[in-house]
Amino acid sequence: MGKRGNRIQVILECTEQRKSGISGCSRYITTKNKKNNPNRIILKKYNPILRKYTIHKEIKN
Repeated sequence: MGKRGNRIQVILECTEQRKSGISGCSRYITTKNKKNNPNRIILKKYNPILRKYTIHKEIKN
């Protein structure tokens, strides 16, 4: 049997682009430790469509 860890994959989506109504979306896939970070994570990532760093929030899978 494989080892079952606490890390899960999450999807981060840009909040600024969603508010502005510009088509397309900037999404990143990352992992987080659900034991250490039970809440949704928020990171600043690069959005290639807006060409700047924006806030990306974890979305529900």
